[in-house]
Amino acid sequence: MIGQNGRWGDAPPAVTVSRVDATETSPFPALFNFRDVGGHTGHDGRTVRRGRLYRSDSLHRIDETDREAFTALGIRTVIDLRRPTEVERDGRVPAYDGLTYRHIHPEHRDWAGIRYDPAQTLARYLADRYADLAETGTAGLAEAVGLIADSANAPVVVHCVAGKDRTGIVCALTLAVLGVADADIATDYALSTEASARFSAWVAATTPAAEELPPPFLASPAEAMTLFLTELRVGYGSVEGYLRHAGVTDAQLAALRDHLLD
Repeated sequence: MIGQNGRWGDAPPAVTVSRVDATETSPFPALFNFRDVGGHTGHDGRTVRRGRLYRSDSLHRIDETDREAFTALGIRTVIDLRRPTEVERDGRVPAYDGLTYRHIHPEHRDWAGIRYDPAQTLARYLADRYADLAETGTAGLAEAVGLIADSANAPVVVHCVAGKDRTGIVCALTLAVLGVADADIATDYALSTEASARFSAWVAATTPAAEELPPPFLASPAEAMTLFLTELRVGYGSVEGYLRHAGVTDAQLAALRDHLLD
């Protein structure tokens, strides 16, 4: 995404967010893309449990004024999917009693070296990037899903920088295993477009000289996730087939359904 020099890179620079930039649903005014992954309908009409899995943009902006809200959620485990250089640059979630921090980097090519051609649809560009990550980042994605599958780790929050791409893939794989329809997974993923717009507006207001954020950073078209999931099944037979290939066990897949479905 956009790097510290304001140019197209793998992620936006570290920012300190004004307290007036809260979303209506987030308990954390310093975050743009924090939300509960639960509430969708999965296998046999069962509902994905709320309060067990959250997704977010980078948690390094949480400060002491957020401690009460963070503690109230009872989050036990943070899964940070950022590159090591992003963690070093921006910092990590503050340490809280009882909180386990796990840094997992799914290996993937830096998007800075993959030009976005406006003649190509954003959905196709993003779906191709997600397919690349699924191919090179198998170990990291499997580790993240395995951690989510362990009920002892819940509630879990998974995040990257913007909370839409790497985080979106992990959440999509998880929801697919739970039997959530692709259309619902794609709709949840697409919510990050609004969050990215809030972030972009904040950057424009606070850093007028910053280079305009490129379309792939701002957009989360539902079609991108639909393409990714459809093509993943073509290659591996099913999402479960992909995860088994990546190293997730049948026991972990069963545990995921057991504790995340009502």
